[in-house]
Amino acid sequence: MTIKKQVTMTVNGTVVTTEIEPRRHLVDFLREDLYLKGPHLGCEQGACGACTVKVDNKIVRGCLYLAVQADGCVIETIEGVTESGVLRDLQDAFVRHNAMQCGFCSSGMLLAAGELIEKQPNASREQVREWLSGNYCRCTGYHAIVDAVMAVLDARLGVAQ
Repeated sequence: MTIKKQVTMTVNGTVVTTEIEPRRHLVDFLREDLYLKGPHLGCEQGACGACTVKVDNKIVRGCLYLAVQADGCVIETIEGVTESGVLRDLQDAFVRHNAMQCGFCSSGMLLAAGELIEKQPNASREQVREWLSGNYCRCTGYHAIVDAVMAVLDARLGVAQ
């Protein structure tokens, strides 16, 4: 017999009440039960960042965060952030600078970069690289990603490009 716990959370603006096995990871719940395919399951050890989501406005690794821990929390995935338009300029910059390529890391990279832009609007190129160092990308070599983030930082500060 599998023991489940009832939880209620708000996912991308929708209140969800369900029963979840206590050992189930948040990323598995989001992908398999709610069909939100933006957060990806990569390393399953919290190292790659592909599973990044926001819990109560802070980025977390969905593969390390248990779904029952999200009881009462507000969860945002790349789908919710995209719908709200809050990172539209960053998403557009990723496309413009060819920072997307295969797209596997993009949702986690965008959420991490969005948090950086919010917390450090004057970040240097080196600070951007350091901030994103916990998110792996095997396609771009990071240069295009850093270019995209810097373009948004500059644009938001009104710096001519």
